Amino acid sequence: MEESKKEIRYVGVKETVMYGIANAGQVFGYNLVAGGFLSYFFVTVFGIDSRAVSFMILVCGIWDTINDPVMGSLIDKTRTRYGKLRPYLLLVPIPISIMTALLFSGPLLLQDVKSAAVKIVYMYLSYIIWEFFYTIGDVSFWGMSSAISPSPGDRSRVITSARIISSVIGGLSTVILPVLIDASNNHAIGWNLKQVFCFMGVVAGIIGALLFSLAGFFTKERVVQSTKEQSVFDGFKYMFKNKPLLILIISNVLSILGGIGNVLANYYYITVLGYATISLLVGIPGTIVGYVTYAIIPKVKARLSNRQIMILNAFLNAGASLICFLAGIKHYDEIKWVAPILVFKYMVNAYIQSFNFVIPMEMIGDTVDYMEWKTGERNEGISFSVLTFVGKLSGSVSTSIGTALLPLIGYVVVDDVVKTNVGGVNTNFWLWAFFTVIPQMLGLISVIPYFFYNLEGEKLSTIRNEMKLHRQKVSQEVSNGGAINE
Repeated sequence: MEESKKEIRYVGVKETVMYGIANAGQVFGYNLVAGGFLSYFFVTVFGIDSRAVSFMILVCGIWDTINDPVMGSLIDKTRTRYGKLRPYLLLVPIPISIMTALLFSGPLLLQDVKSAAVKIVYMYLSYIIWEFFYTIGDVSFWGMSSAISPSPGDRSRVITSARIISSVIGGLSTVILPVLIDASNNHAIGWNLKQVFCFMGVVAGIIGALLFSLAGFFTKERVVQSTKEQSVFDGFKYMFKNKPLLILIISNVLSILGGIGNVLANYYYITVLGYATISLLVGIPGTIVGYVTYAIIPKVKARLSNRQIMILNAFLNAGASLICFLAGIKHYDEIKWVAPILVFKYMVNAYIQSFNFVIPMEMIGDTVDYMEWKTGERNEGISFSVLTFVGKLSGSVSTSIGTALLPLIGYVVVDDVVKTNVGGVNTNFWLWAFFTVIPQMLGLISVIPYFFYNLEGEKLSTIRNEMKLHRQKVSQEVSNGGAINE
């Protein structure tokens, strides 16, 4: 505690807030893709066969395992007077925004096209190009959370700012879209689902361009990089030499199956309960819990290490999920019965997610510091590309599996008409099971690697103490004595 009190603060309130607002712009559009709506959009709205959608998402997820580290290595090679991260943050917001709009405009642009092949080609092109630009922006953005300051306190504040502000502003897309879906399905507005998703894509594109660009204009890189340019191959060698980073990679890969529930959540609300907006209502208490949790994270961290927090939260999530499944096993299609169960579920999820939004970022930052201490080189690009590609791989594989499960649990779309219980399968029950408990129990396997993670306690304190004076001195020189006296 005494060490943290002596830390110099380099990042002011304005820069911290701007960093958070920028993330909100990025997340507003990303939530449409990763918030469980992508599968529903392609299958139910665009009318593409679920098997083709599942395969495409899986292929793109596998491609990310190569593409993201390559992009991270290229970023680490970059040397400009603006830094190695800021140039990308200045350039990518516009193409990301354009592709977000085009991705969700497909059903309208091709509404007179009957060829399934043309729709599939459009799906591949729009999604892959969107993902390419998003990767560059995301790796650069989260890499900045480590390069923005040599102070762990500064880093924790900017990460928390990014998560809180993005959950408020960026989270609006996941509030507006369900409302519009219900309004369209109940003919309260004159738009069909194709128009609804097109509208959301355009809005997300505009907001993304305006807000995400703030990261490039209002943030600084204060942790000095080596003047030596690294090759892409060096970046990959670095990744495999960084044992703590590899452990985090393995844990995240093993957590892939835990994301299936998020994919099928919208199917459950729309198909079983009949309203997409129910997720918003039962999630309100959880939203409050999530914001309160951000405030208590420092107190929990004072008692537990990041590794211990991640392990305990995984078991808490699995236990709460099992309770929810059993409590609603006989009444999963009755709103009055499952509503309080879902409120409990979202409250626990919000508590856990608040930690998961902050702790892994800090742990990645620790691995960057570890390798700087060990080799003298900082590799934010390759390190945070690992976090983004594993996150996207997890999302892609879970979305692919969830989408592939649809016909197996009796959910098919024929001529834009949804049919359930096909083949005598109880679609509603399986949507409930996959939404509440099966993925969460399978996700427990992800805690195993954490038992081998040792970048904490005295070892981490020693690394920070040995690097502290050197990094502060160099950072102050680069930022012209930019420490903030508060």
